Amino acid sequence: MMQRPILLSTPHMSGREQVYVKEAFDTNWISPLGANVTAMEEQIKAYTNANAACLTSSGTAAIHLALRLLEVGVGDTVFCASFTFIASANPIKYLGADIVFIDSEPETWNMSPQALARALRDAKEQNKLPKAVIVVHLYGQSAKMDEIVAMCEQYGVPIIEDAAESLGSTYKGQQTGTFGDFGIYSFNGNKIITTSGGGALVAKDPAMIEKAVFLATQAREQAPYYQHEEIGYNYRMSNVSAGIGRGQMEVLAERVAARQGVYQYYERHFGDVDGITMMPKLSDTVSNHWLTAITLDVKDLHLSPYVVMAKMKAANIETRLLWKPLHLQPVFADVIFYSHDMRQQAVCEQLFEKGICLPSGSNLTETELQYVSETMCHVLEEELSVAVV
Repeated sequence: MMQRPILLSTPHMSGREQVYVKEAFDTNWISPLGANVTAMEEQIKAYTNANAACLTSSGTAAIHLALRLLEVGVGDTVFCASFTFIASANPIKYLGADIVFIDSEPETWNMSPQALARALRDAKEQNKLPKAVIVVHLYGQSAKMDEIVAMCEQYGVPIIEDAAESLGSTYKGQQTGTFGDFGIYSFNGNKIITTSGGGALVAKDPAMIEKAVFLATQAREQAPYYQHEEIGYNYRMSNVSAGIGRGQMEVLAERVAARQGVYQYYERHFGDVDGITMMPKLSDTVSNHWLTAITLDVKDLHLSPYVVMAKMKAANIETRLLWKPLHLQPVFADVIFYSHDMRQQAVCEQLFEKGICLPSGSNLTETELQYVSETMCHVLEEELSVAVV
């Protein structure tokens, strides 16, 4: 057994971060403004080819700002992917709007264009089109943006891309987060790069980012005193955190390559293993493989993800279930949900029942990857032998 735990996804520092953090301390510029904030915003724009960017205190804050900029409020509706972390949907409720959840589809595990088409058609007939559609790029895999963008343009509905997990992923050569009216990224401690906590909002219209910066700094008007004509938020990233981010952005390409290497390692080792299926890869996309996710053949092989996770934990390996669909969460019990295929169980429900995420950090060693792979295979062999008996 490994002496130290092999965790799911840990921060991976380069050393350059300390240079920029020291710069913030040396200049005594610790507030949510400064050279690091400005420089990191420029790095994000250059890397993603976004027109404008605003650093925020979290990815959740960035979604909240995007919804505010679209003037979402009480009585409005926002469509959101169900198969995602709750932070994708919570900001909708902050503003008092209603949610409609959309199922996944099998080829990407992301928002189903088929389900979205039915939901938009019904909304049009009811004269209640959504104020926005929130698309998520799950575990680094891009959603089917051609279909989703075309449908939203047809109905005149803005898109917010939750690319919290997919910085560095592309769809037909274009960075995720840059297809919609707004895109958001997360720099939480477990993401592909981190500022310890933080996020970013990008937009096609620079004027929208200018307004986002205004709202994120308590909506303070240009006046010789504190003048406020709108409700704002304390949502800007600190100059210290942005210093960490500047150093992380310099090694982002390396971190993406390392995560992709982790996925490829598991793919080689699990390719012929009965009972394991890797998360699919859509053609014309490049995933950053933030987390390597697999599904287990729970029905035919009588495998329980919970038992597998417990046995991996006993071997000092952290794994995690796939996201529990938001339409199954008690807090959203009364929310409308559109499934991919009304004749079958929802795709996201099936994935939740049989999927787990494996350790995927960019700082994993080959010895650790070998240990995870061998342990997983051993656990499956044990479970299969029990099932046969």
